Amino acid sequence: MPTADVSIDARLFHRRARDLAHHWKQSNGLEDSFQNVNSMLVVLGNMSDDDNIYQKTTAMQTWLFGYELTQTLMLFTPDTLHIVTGSNKAKILESLKQSDTVQFGVEIYARSKDETHNRELFQKIIDIMAKQGERVGVFAKDKQSGAFAETWKEALQSSGKTFENVDISAGVAEVFAIKDDEELRSTKTAARLSSLVMKNYFIEEMLNIVDLDRKISHEKLAEKTEDVLMDDKNYKKLKFPADAATGSPEWCYTPIIQSGGEYDLKTSAVSNEKDLHGGTIICSLGVRYKSYCSNIGRTFLINPKKAQEKNYEFLLDVQRKVLESMKENAKIKDVYNRAIDFIRNKKPELEKKFVKTLGFGTGLEFRESSYLLNGKNAKELQQNMIFSLSVGFQDIDNPNAPDDQSKKYSLLLIDTVKITKEGAQIMTDCDTSLNEISYMFKNEEEEEEEPVTRASHTSQRAAKSAVLSTKFRSEQEEASKEQSRKEHQKVLADQKHAEGLKRYGDGGSLKKDDQKSVFRKFESYKRDTALPKEVNNLRIVVDQRNDTLVLPIYGLAVPFHISTLQKATKTDEGEFVYLRLNFVTPGQPGKKDDTPFDDPNANFVRALSFRSADSGRMTEIYNQILEMKKNAVKKESERKEMADIVEQDKLIEVKGKRPPRLADVFARPGLDGKRPGELEIHSNGLRYVSPLRNENRIDVLFNNIKHLFFQPCDGELIVLIHCQLKNPIMIGKKKTEHVQFYREASDAQFDETGNRRRKYVYGDEDELASEQEERRRRAALNKEFKQFGEKITELSDQKVEVDIPFLDLAFNGVPFRTNVLLKPTQDCLVHLSEAPFLVVTLSDVEIVHLERVQFGLKNFDMVFTFKDYFQTPIHVNTIPMSQLDNVKDWLDSMDIVYYEGPVNLNWGPIMKTIQEDPAEFYKEGGWSFLAIESDAEESEESGSEFEASGSDFGSSSDESSYASDASMDDGSGSGSDEDDESGEDWDALEEKAKRADDKKFGSSKREADSDSDNDRKKKRKR
Repeated sequence: MPTADVSIDARLFHRRARDLAHHWKQSNGLEDSFQNVNSMLVVLGNMSDDDNIYQKTTAMQTWLFGYELTQTLMLFTPDTLHIVTGSNKAKILESLKQSDTVQFGVEIYARSKDETHNRELFQKIIDIMAKQGERVGVFAKDKQSGAFAETWKEALQSSGKTFENVDISAGVAEVFAIKDDEELRSTKTAARLSSLVMKNYFIEEMLNIVDLDRKISHEKLAEKTEDVLMDDKNYKKLKFPADAATGSPEWCYTPIIQSGGEYDLKTSAVSNEKDLHGGTIICSLGVRYKSYCSNIGRTFLINPKKAQEKNYEFLLDVQRKVLESMKENAKIKDVYNRAIDFIRNKKPELEKKFVKTLGFGTGLEFRESSYLLNGKNAKELQQNMIFSLSVGFQDIDNPNAPDDQSKKYSLLLIDTVKITKEGAQIMTDCDTSLNEISYMFKNEEEEEEEPVTRASHTSQRAAKSAVLSTKFRSEQEEASKEQSRKEHQKVLADQKHAEGLKRYGDGGSLKKDDQKSVFRKFESYKRDTALPKEVNNLRIVVDQRNDTLVLPIYGLAVPFHISTLQKATKTDEGEFVYLRLNFVTPGQPGKKDDTPFDDPNANFVRALSFRSADSGRMTEIYNQILEMKKNAVKKESERKEMADIVEQDKLIEVKGKRPPRLADVFARPGLDGKRPGELEIHSNGLRYVSPLRNENRIDVLFNNIKHLFFQPCDGELIVLIHCQLKNPIMIGKKKTEHVQFYREASDAQFDETGNRRRKYVYGDEDELASEQEERRRRAALNKEFKQFGEKITELSDQKVEVDIPFLDLAFNGVPFRTNVLLKPTQDCLVHLSEAPFLVVTLSDVEIVHLERVQFGLKNFDMVFTFKDYFQTPIHVNTIPMSQLDNVKDWLDSMDIVYYEGPVNLNWGPIMKTIQEDPAEFYKEGGWSFLAIESDAEESEESGSEFEASGSDFGSSSDESSYASDASMDDGSGSGSDEDDESGEDWDALEEKAKRADDKKFGSSKREADSDSDNDRKKKRKR
């Protein structure tokens, strides 16, 4: 293990070490799981390929350090961990003493080549054990081998001191069982990888084998499935996340594949050498990610009988019952017994066929024996525990079996689940519905013998059978995929409609909080003495300082705040100039009355008119009033614009040490100057410091970051870290909710224009070296920025998580004015390469509408509507039609309801209708009107095509009518043509062009065109 490549997370170590010590102290009675031990001893010798990879010893090291440290001894006392290991490993472990967090004591003893020195180290450990007490906790089942382990045994025996070894496996298992956030993320990724292998490889491979009637043994198919994960070149085909390789995915066990009447539902089962049989096929597999295990198992029914389908659907009911029972604080034995009671009440004949255990706890160890889900385990379930849940029936009789291998069959469902307060949450994602796991395969003889009886199965998922409905396999796969997508969308749409009815069942219109009208009081002067001195002359005074207009009324100076003035007009009539002032009052005609008043029933001055012979003064007053009104409107707009700006808390700087920094980065929006600055991570946020002036800086707090993105420079000119904020902040004089820090990926010395180094090198070898250097530099940039993003996540205590765009799912579109590349992430759809930025949070999206989806168009549009109905829908225009299926797949995978239609909709009135009465909107069908309009448009198009094809039978009459039209056109006057042409549409112009062609080329061309049209229509019919 090279020292340079290894770094241990000190914060994580100290937190987990303290948790272990706390649990040890809390559960250290004689009847408790730690059984009153005085110290805990963990020794790992040499690891060979034959050793069991699932040991408490290696799990303990991985849990604390993130690595397995062979030839290492660890002795835990209540407040200190003593470690004896090699000198290289000791250097790595020294970082544990330098953590800035509250520390758990660590003492490190480095071994050397001097055996005398090594024996002295072991003697120190033995003395510490003796001082603590004679009861020493060990992992009794773990067996260690190698010179290091043997030397320790000899030192212990020759010391003359006796110790009582006590097995603490159960106590440590309790600590491992409840997962922290980091462990949950690793388990979630492992479960996702298992699901992707099942969906994107095994199911396709298994169906292909059955379809083509190929002979392959269970063992051979299991080996092929195992090999897929071993080569990271297959990750793209499996649709793994871009960063999957960083977690070193590996198998928890060799995949288990069973069929042909011989089934073993235990976790110790293996794939036998018999050939795969196209009846009932069971596959289970599990992937480890960062050493955390997951498990998934599915049953696939080929040409199932009705009884098999009913039993499988009953198994789904049993699984749902178990998931509901697995709540926080529930006892494990109660979960199992409720499942048995449910089976006994519904289908008692299947009780004896039910599995003896519902699974087990999983994590760093694949199978945790202390947490078996059976009828005897009295342990309680706790939140954030992870289990491999397995429900199944074994060896069910099938009396109507078509062959001997199908007379017995078994059903099994395995999922990785997380315990929550409401019940168990499934982490693996592979559809278990009957339509998704049952397939109908028929040969040509069966088609001829029973064409009607099999028709009832057309509602099931389309399988790749030997008799295909289309010419090519790819076409049928696409049809099956589209059907599956439609079914999933229907389920999502029903859920969305039910949620809407539940949310807005009380009725009434919506009113956004910040749109509620508030009465604003304007105070020009607090007392009479504050009035300007000029008012004594009883003349009009424009007080710019107080935004007030003082008018003489009946010998009194009356102040009017400029906000109460609606309009001022000046007219000249003879020798006099008239100045008319209109004020804001309730109930004004032609104006929506949205201005609140303290007392609308009071008396208001609507207008005042003044006449003067001094035109110069009146013009000056008029201009002053307009200027003051303009400034007031500007101030009001600025006030409204800044209304949503929230003043951030102060940044707490890191004291006593240098904060983590990312040097030579630019900021958007930029500060003064064009030189790069530094981005620093502090206790509660980020700080960007300009190199010109320290006071020129940008502070972004963790609690104000909504999304944090890292976008690598693959295919881009820059590598960046982007923050979308919950509340906008001011940077200089600009309000922004996006802050970005980036570095350019190109280098001037590698410029292709002939500058600098480029002009002194010649030949392909130099250009190849330049390209290789460019790739290395980009890889280094990506690594540096990614590690900095992960550091932000770590130092923010997981408040902020880094999201990375998926380049494989990217598509082009126009969200603003230019065509850009839009990239989906785990939670958003983003464009971050240049301003203006786009970040669409998918959890805020209500539905998506795909517009202009019709045959013949090259592009379509996409509209995001939001759960907040007052938020303006976001339009992404001009998406290539070739990306339509990819966009649909992405939306469907994110569980977003989408509809499609042939035309663009006017979303302003639609959203206004929903805002006025959302309850009525959902009672009338909700968003389903989008699907109805789409279906109606499609039916109109299909109808028009049928009518057009029917005209094939009357081509001769059409030709004569064209000829008559041409003759009429020939004799028409030119003046009338000009008049008509100005109002003609495209159809009329096309018809006129057609007549002109008929006149010019004659009947021969018409017949040729007619024949070609007929051919096209016949092809379309086929």
